[in-house]
Amino acid sequence: MAKKNSQKNTLVVPANRIKRPPVVAVMGHIDHGKSTLLDYIRKTNIVAGEVGGITQRISAYEVMAPERITFIDTPGHEAFSGMRERGAATADIAVLVVSAEDGVKKQTIEAYKQISEAKIPMIVAINKIDKPGADLERAKMSLAENEIYLEGYGGSVSYVPVSAKTGAGVEELLDLIILTADVAELAGDTSKPAEGTIIEAHRDPKKGISATLIIKDGSLSTGMFTASGESYSPTRMIEDSLGKKIVSATFSSPVRIVGWNTAPQIGGLFVTLANKAELENYLESVKEKKRNTAISPRTTVEVTNKKNLPVIIKADVLGSVEAIEHEIKKIKSERVAIKILFAGIGDITESDVKVAGSDKQAVVLGFNIGTDSQAAAMIERLGLEHADFDIIYKLVEWLSAKVTERTPKIAEEEVRGKAKIMRFFSRTRDKQIVGGKVSVGEIHIGDRVKIIRRETIIGDGVIRELQQAKVKTGSVNEGFEFGTMIEAKIEIAPGDVIEDFVIVEK
Repeated sequence: MAKKNSQKNTLVVPANRIKRPPVVAVMGHIDHGKSTLLDYIRKTNIVAGEVGGITQRISAYEVMAPERITFIDTPGHEAFSGMRERGAATADIAVLVVSAEDGVKKQTIEAYKQISEAKIPMIVAINKIDKPGADLERAKMSLAENEIYLEGYGGSVSYVPVSAKTGAGVEELLDLIILTADVAELAGDTSKPAEGTIIEAHRDPKKGISATLIIKDGSLSTGMFTASGESYSPTRMIEDSLGKKIVSATFSSPVRIVGWNTAPQIGGLFVTLANKAELENYLESVKEKKRNTAISPRTTVEVTNKKNLPVIIKADVLGSVEAIEHEIKKIKSERVAIKILFAGIGDITESDVKVAGSDKQAVVLGFNIGTDSQAAAMIERLGLEHADFDIIYKLVEWLSAKVTERTPKIAEEEVRGKAKIMRFFSRTRDKQIVGGKVSVGEIHIGDRVKIIRRETIIGDGVIRELQQAKVKTGSVNEGFEFGTMIEAKIEIAPGDVIEDFVIVEK
């Protein structure tokens, strides 16, 4: 046994390298209770504030349980696949939430694959055990059938049965997260400049561009600069996960930095720099790297006869833009191609509308944002269609309907029937009286006909009158004989076939 206060038995580590709280991604299928579980842990109501009960962006929260843990709540629907990938890549541990009622679903499998690719430890939370339809054993079997093997079921994946509604099992889940973090020996160096991942970006009409970051190592304080690619921001304003202003933060903390020159790429890495000179050196190195890796541009021209539907998209955060674009790609049409002219964050402005130019076919879509008065006036002046949404699926449904509405009609010939001419009676100029029998379908008064002789079309005409059994009629069906007056320039002879057709738009 090690002696108390004995320095000989103390592990030698860098002076500033200390234990780091875990960053935990909560993942899984839509409606399996991820946000509700976090809600219980945080003791606040975030679900009620989400439109349609769907998490439509990545959110990061710090909790004390009893040690500090940072949770990332990732959307469950397949539209948000890219956002889930960023969540898994940023996290140290993943909690895969699976409903005890439903078992494994499509997005459960997708989330599991992303966790596996990120190579991070995973804990399964089997949620909704309080529900009448809950079946814990069936849920475990569903996981095993999809090659997710729990402890006691042929594998080593830890799991906890929980109820996000009653709180049953939540304490055990938190203990297991802390234990998993201890085993992983997460550590960070407080003396280093902060570095980590950009998980979201947002444009506020008053504050400008802000970005949510997860610090994975080092420390950040006001007076420094934060940079990611060619985007950068002075750290004059730092906010914690509750939106409170702070002056410094360290590893595992989610923070919001306000004041970026351009929206940073979500999923990208960020670094912090002590002063403007370091920032300028960093930006120059980014540009130099870009020059060295530049590839000669190659233009690809897609030959298509499709009609373009130009679209301008503005949303609250880049993650929403990404999800909207993902869903729009699923809208398929043989005759209409959706062309995204511009997609960005922040309120719709006059400059956004100008992207449409003089194209009055363009539509302007807003998601969780507003439209300034100049933009609204320009939209009305140009006669553009404009719609605002707070649920992505409603936006996609609206755009799908617009594609259907804008689909150009194609005129096609539709054959209604065929008849063989058996007798020729008379002709007065272009009007000919003939008799025949319907062999296929039916023929109608007023319809156009093709005149076919020995399988070759020799002309066309119009049925002006029809009689069946010497009684006037509007149509004659298959198998019946008839007399008719056909207006045609070509003289019709016995043995000819007339093909009745109409032009329809499809």
